Amino acid sequence: MAKPVVVGVDGSPAGLQAVETAAREAALSGVGLRLVHAFGWPSIHPPPGGPPWSPAAAGLRELADGTLAEAEQRARAIAPQVDITREITAGEPVMVLERESRTASLVVVGSRGLGAFGSLLLGSTAVHLAAHGRCPVLVVRGRADPAGCVLLAVDGSPAGERAVEFAFAEAAVRGAGLLAVHVWNTRSERAHEGRGDPLSLVIDIEALREEEQRLLDETLAPWQARWPRVAVERRLVCSRIRPALIEASRDAQLVVAGARGRGGFTGLLLGSVSQALLHHAHCPVAVVRGQD
Repeated sequence: MAKPVVVGVDGSPAGLQAVETAAREAALSGVGLRLVHAFGWPSIHPPPGGPPWSPAAAGLRELADGTLAEAEQRARAIAPQVDITREITAGEPVMVLERESRTASLVVVGSRGLGAFGSLLLGSTAVHLAAHGRCPVLVVRGRADPAGCVLLAVDGSPAGERAVEFAFAEAAVRGAGLLAVHVWNTRSERAHEGRGDPLSLVIDIEALREEEQRLLDETLAPWQARWPRVAVERRLVCSRIRPALIEASRDAQLVVAGARGRGGFTGLLLGSVSQALLHHAHCPVAVVRGQD
Protein backbone atom coordinates (compact mmCIF):
# COMPACT_ATOMS: atom_id res chain seq x y z
CA MET A 1 0.00 0.00 0.00
CA ALA A 2 1.28 3.46 -0.90
CA LYS A 3 2.37 5.58 2.02
CA PRO A 4 0.07 8.55 2.71
CA VAL A 5 0.82 12.23 3.01
CA VAL A 6 0.54 13.24 6.67
CA VAL A 7 -0.33 16.74 7.80
CA GLY A 8 -0.29 18.17 11.30
CA VAL A 9 -3.61 19.86 12.14
CA ASP A 10 -3.87 22.45 14.91
CA GLY A 11 -6.60 24.80 13.66
CA SER A 12 -4.25 27.75 13.13
CA PRO A 13 -4.30 29.72 9.85
CA ALA A 14 -0.84 28.35 9.01
CA GLY A 15 -2.04 24.85 9.85
CA LEU A 16 -5.06 25.13 7.55
CA GLN A 17 -2.81 26.35 4.75
CA ALA A 18 -0.66 23.28 5.37
CA VAL A 19 -3.77 21.07 5.07
CA GLU A 20 -4.58 22.54 1.66
CA THR A 21 -0.98 22.04 0.50
CA ALA A 22 -0.97 18.47 1.79
CA ALA A 23 -4.21 17.73 -0.06
CA ARG A 24 -2.65 18.93 -3.32
CA GLU A 25 0.43 16.82 -2.70
CA ALA A 26 -1.66 13.73 -2.02
CA ALA A 27 -3.70 14.31 -5.18
CA LEU A 28 -0.58 14.81 -7.32
CA SER A 29 1.05 11.67 -5.93
CA GLY A 30 -2.12 9.56 -6.01
CA VAL A 31 -1.92 8.62 -2.32
CA GLY A 32 -4.12 9.07 0.73
CA LEU A 33 -4.12 11.98 3.15
CA ARG A 34 -3.87 11.52 6.91
CA LEU A 35 -4.97 14.37 9.17
CA VAL A 36 -3.28 14.19 12.58
CA HIS A 37 -4.23 16.26 15.63
CA ALA A 38 -2.15 15.78 18.77
CA PHE A 39 -2.82 16.94 22.32
CA GLY A 40 0.31 17.87 24.23
CA TRP A 41 0.07 18.53 27.95
CA PRO A 42 3.59 18.51 29.38
CA SER A 43 2.52 20.39 32.54
CA ILE A 44 -0.25 17.97 33.52
CA HIS A 45 0.71 15.26 35.99
CA PRO A 46 -2.19 12.98 36.92
CA PRO A 47 -2.36 11.91 40.57
CA PRO A 48 -0.78 8.57 41.46
CA GLY A 49 -3.13 5.73 40.70
CA GLY A 50 -5.46 8.00 38.74
CA PRO A 51 -6.72 7.16 35.25
CA PRO A 52 -4.55 8.26 32.31
CA TRP A 53 -5.50 11.50 30.61
CA SER A 54 -7.47 11.30 27.39
CA PRO A 55 -9.10 13.94 25.15
CA ALA A 56 -12.52 12.46 25.82
CA ALA A 57 -12.09 12.50 29.61
CA ALA A 58 -10.96 16.12 29.51
CA GLY A 59 -14.00 17.15 27.49
CA LEU A 60 -11.86 18.21 24.55
CA ARG A 61 -12.76 15.49 22.10
CA GLU A 62 -15.52 17.61 20.57
CA LEU A 63 -13.11 20.47 20.06
CA ALA A 64 -10.61 18.18 18.36
CA ASP A 65 -13.31 16.70 16.17
CA GLY A 66 -14.37 20.17 15.11
CA THR A 67 -10.80 21.13 14.25
CA LEU A 68 -10.35 18.01 12.14
CA ALA A 69 -13.76 18.44 10.50
CA GLU A 70 -12.79 21.93 9.32
CA ALA A 71 -9.44 20.59 8.08
CA GLU A 72 -11.14 17.75 6.20
CA GLN A 73 -13.57 20.20 4.61
CA ARG A 74 -10.64 22.29 3.37
CA ALA A 75 -8.86 19.20 2.06
CA ARG A 76 -11.91 17.84 0.21
CA ALA A 77 -12.48 21.20 -1.46
CA ILE A 78 -8.95 20.97 -2.86
CA ALA A 79 -8.80 17.23 -3.62
CA PRO A 80 -12.24 15.56 -3.52
CA GLN A 81 -10.87 12.31 -4.96
CA VAL A 82 -8.29 11.73 -2.22
CA ASP A 83 -8.95 9.17 0.52
CA ILE A 84 -8.80 11.06 3.83
CA THR A 85 -8.39 9.60 7.31
CA ARG A 86 -8.26 11.30 10.72
CA GLU A 87 -6.27 10.64 13.84
CA ILE A 88 -6.59 12.21 17.31
CA THR A 89 -3.90 11.23 19.76
CA ALA A 90 -2.44 12.32 23.08
CA GLY A 91 1.19 13.39 23.01
CA GLU A 92 3.52 16.20 22.13
CA PRO A 93 2.72 17.21 18.51
CA VAL A 94 6.36 17.16 17.46
CA MET A 95 6.89 13.62 18.75
CA VAL A 96 3.59 12.38 17.31
CA LEU A 97 4.46 13.72 13.85
CA GLU A 98 7.97 12.31 14.04
CA ARG A 99 6.43 8.91 14.72
CA GLU A 100 3.98 9.40 11.85
CA SER A 101 6.88 10.20 9.51
CA ARG A 102 8.07 6.60 9.75
CA THR A 103 5.09 5.40 7.70
CA ALA A 104 4.45 8.49 5.55
CA SER A 105 5.62 9.49 2.10
CA LEU A 106 5.65 13.16 3.13
CA VAL A 107 4.86 15.16 6.28
CA VAL A 108 3.44 18.65 5.82
CA VAL A 109 3.36 21.31 8.55
CA GLY A 110 2.76 25.04 8.75
CA SER A 111 5.67 27.34 9.43
CA ARG A 112 4.08 28.47 12.68
CA GLY A 113 1.24 26.95 14.68
CA LEU A 114 -0.82 27.90 17.69
CA GLY A 115 2.06 27.08 20.01
CA ALA A 116 4.65 29.31 18.31
CA PHE A 117 5.85 32.44 20.06
CA GLY A 118 5.02 35.60 18.15
CA SER A 119 8.65 36.62 17.77
CA LEU A 120 9.72 33.35 16.14
CA LEU A 121 9.96 33.10 12.35
CA LEU A 122 9.55 29.33 12.45
CA GLY A 123 7.79 27.03 14.88
CA SER A 124 9.69 24.42 16.87
CA THR A 125 7.65 21.58 15.34
CA ALA A 126 8.81 22.46 11.82
CA VAL A 127 12.46 22.74 12.85
CA HIS A 128 12.46 19.46 14.77
CA LEU A 129 10.73 17.51 12.01
CA ALA A 130 13.08 18.85 9.35
CA ALA A 131 15.99 17.53 11.40
CA HIS A 132 14.50 14.27 12.65
CA GLY A 133 11.70 13.26 10.27
CA ARG A 134 12.07 9.85 8.62
CA CYS A 135 10.56 11.07 5.35
CA PRO A 136 10.68 14.36 3.43
CA VAL A 137 9.18 17.26 5.39
CA LEU A 138 7.40 20.12 3.62
CA VAL A 139 7.10 23.35 5.59
CA VAL A 140 4.47 25.70 4.18
CA ARG A 141 5.67 29.28 4.26
CA GLY A 142 5.90 32.32 1.99
CA ARG A 143 3.53 32.81 -0.91
CA ALA A 144 1.92 30.18 -3.11
CA ASP A 145 2.97 30.45 -6.78
CA PRO A 146 1.81 27.43 -8.80
CA ALA A 147 3.38 28.88 -11.93
CA GLY A 148 6.88 28.94 -10.49
CA CYS A 149 9.65 26.39 -10.87
CA VAL A 150 10.85 23.78 -8.42
CA LEU A 151 14.13 25.10 -7.02
CA LEU A 152 16.74 22.50 -6.09
CA ALA A 153 19.69 23.47 -3.92
CA VAL A 154 22.52 21.30 -5.25
CA ASP A 155 25.48 20.69 -2.96
CA GLY A 156 26.92 17.57 -4.56
CA SER A 157 27.08 15.64 -1.30
CA PRO A 158 26.09 11.95 -1.09
CA ALA A 159 23.51 12.87 1.54
CA GLY A 160 21.90 15.25 -0.94
CA GLU A 161 21.07 12.55 -3.51
CA ARG A 162 17.62 11.93 -2.03
CA ALA A 163 16.86 15.64 -2.26
CA VAL A 164 17.74 15.60 -5.95
CA GLU A 165 15.46 12.62 -6.55
CA PHE A 166 12.63 14.25 -4.61
CA ALA A 167 12.97 17.52 -6.56
CA PHE A 168 12.80 15.75 -9.94
CA ALA A 169 9.75 13.76 -8.83
CA GLU A 170 8.02 16.92 -7.59
CA ALA A 171 8.75 18.79 -10.81
CA ALA A 172 7.39 15.85 -12.82
CA VAL A 173 4.07 15.54 -10.98
CA ARG A 174 3.60 19.32 -10.86
CA GLY A 175 4.38 19.76 -14.54
CA ALA A 176 6.94 22.37 -13.57
CA GLY A 177 10.44 23.16 -14.65
CA LEU A 178 13.36 22.39 -12.36
CA LEU A 179 15.90 25.08 -11.56
CA ALA A 180 19.02 23.41 -10.16
CA VAL A 181 21.22 25.95 -8.42
CA HIS A 182 24.71 25.22 -7.17
CA VAL A 183 26.25 28.11 -5.24
CA TRP A 184 29.97 28.15 -4.62
CA ASN A 185 32.66 30.54 -3.42
CA THR A 186 36.33 30.46 -2.50
CA ARG A 187 35.49 30.00 1.18
CA SER A 188 33.50 26.80 0.64
CA GLU A 189 34.91 23.46 1.74
CA ARG A 190 35.57 22.31 -1.83
CA ALA A 191 37.57 25.47 -2.45
CA HIS A 192 40.01 24.39 0.25
CA GLU A 193 41.21 21.43 -1.79
CA GLY A 194 43.89 21.37 -4.46
CA ARG A 195 44.31 24.65 -6.29
CA GLY A 196 41.78 26.32 -4.04
CA ASP A 197 43.83 25.72 -0.89
CA PRO A 198 43.57 28.91 1.22
CA LEU A 199 47.29 28.57 2.04
CA SER A 200 48.11 29.19 -1.60
CA LEU A 201 48.90 32.76 -2.58
CA VAL A 202 46.94 32.40 -5.83
CA ILE A 203 43.57 30.72 -6.31
CA ASP A 204 42.80 29.48 -9.80
CA ILE A 205 39.22 30.75 -9.97
CA GLU A 206 38.58 29.40 -13.45
CA ALA A 207 39.71 25.89 -12.53
CA LEU A 208 37.58 26.02 -9.41
CA ARG A 209 34.56 27.17 -11.42
CA GLU A 210 35.05 24.30 -13.88
CA GLU A 211 35.23 21.85 -10.99
CA GLU A 212 31.98 23.16 -9.52
CA GLN A 213 30.28 23.02 -12.93
CA ARG A 214 31.37 19.40 -13.28
CA LEU A 215 29.94 18.67 -9.84
CA LEU A 216 26.59 20.18 -10.84
CA ASP A 217 26.48 18.28 -14.14
CA GLU A 218 27.41 14.94 -12.59
CA THR A 219 24.85 15.33 -9.81
CA LEU A 220 22.00 15.94 -12.23
CA ALA A 221 22.90 13.56 -15.08
CA PRO A 222 21.42 10.26 -13.77
CA TRP A 223 18.18 11.91 -12.66
CA GLN A 224 17.71 13.74 -15.96
CA ALA A 225 18.00 10.38 -17.67
CA ARG A 226 15.28 9.01 -15.39
CA TRP A 227 12.95 12.01 -15.88
CA PRO A 228 13.69 13.16 -19.44
CA ARG A 229 10.48 15.20 -19.69
CA VAL A 230 11.43 17.49 -16.82
CA ALA A 231 12.84 20.73 -18.22
CA VAL A 232 16.01 21.48 -16.25
CA GLU A 233 17.83 24.78 -16.00
CA ARG A 234 21.30 24.53 -14.48
CA ARG A 235 22.60 27.60 -12.72
CA LEU A 236 26.10 27.92 -11.28
CA VAL A 237 26.38 30.92 -8.96
CA CYS A 238 29.50 32.34 -7.35
CA SER A 239 28.12 34.01 -4.27
CA ARG A 240 27.31 33.55 -0.59
CA ILE A 241 25.26 30.37 -0.44
CA ARG A 242 22.34 31.20 1.85
CA PRO A 243 21.45 34.66 0.45
CA ALA A 244 21.70 33.39 -3.14
CA LEU A 245 19.28 30.52 -2.55
CA ILE A 246 16.84 32.70 -0.61
CA GLU A 247 16.83 35.21 -3.46
CA ALA A 248 16.30 32.43 -6.03
CA SER A 249 13.24 31.24 -4.08
CA ARG A 250 11.36 34.44 -5.04
CA ASP A 251 10.36 32.89 -8.36
CA ALA A 252 9.86 29.29 -7.19
CA GLN A 253 6.79 27.35 -6.10
CA LEU A 254 8.87 25.00 -3.97
CA VAL A 255 12.44 24.84 -2.69
CA VAL A 256 14.03 21.43 -2.11
CA ALA A 257 17.17 21.04 0.00
CA GLY A 258 19.01 18.28 1.77
CA ALA A 259 19.02 18.33 5.56
CA ARG A 260 22.81 18.59 5.66
CA GLY A 261 25.23 19.70 3.00
CA ARG A 262 28.88 19.07 2.30
CA GLY A 263 30.14 21.63 4.80
CA GLY A 264 28.01 20.72 7.83
CA PHE A 265 29.43 19.48 11.11
CA THR A 266 29.06 15.73 11.52
CA GLY A 267 26.92 15.97 14.65
CA LEU A 268 24.36 18.33 13.15
CA LEU A 269 21.14 16.86 11.77
CA LEU A 270 20.07 20.12 10.12
CA GLY A 271 22.58 22.26 8.25
CA SER A 272 22.80 26.03 8.14
CA VAL A 273 21.57 26.27 4.53
CA SER A 274 18.41 24.27 5.13
CA GLN A 275 17.78 26.20 8.35
CA ALA A 276 18.15 29.52 6.52
CA LEU A 277 15.69 28.41 3.83
CA LEU A 278 13.18 27.24 6.43
CA HIS A 279 13.30 30.64 8.11
CA HIS A 280 13.60 32.99 5.14
CA ALA A 281 12.60 31.37 1.81
CA HIS A 282 9.85 33.11 -0.13
CA CYS A 283 7.95 29.89 -0.85
CA PRO A 284 7.34 26.46 0.75
CA VAL A 285 10.45 24.43 1.59
CA ALA A 286 10.95 20.66 1.47
CA VAL A 287 13.82 19.27 3.51
CA VAL A 288 14.94 15.76 2.56
CA ARG A 289 17.24 13.77 4.80
CA GLY A 290 19.80 11.38 3.41
CA GLN A 291 19.96 7.71 4.28
CA ASP A 292 20.49 7.05 8.00
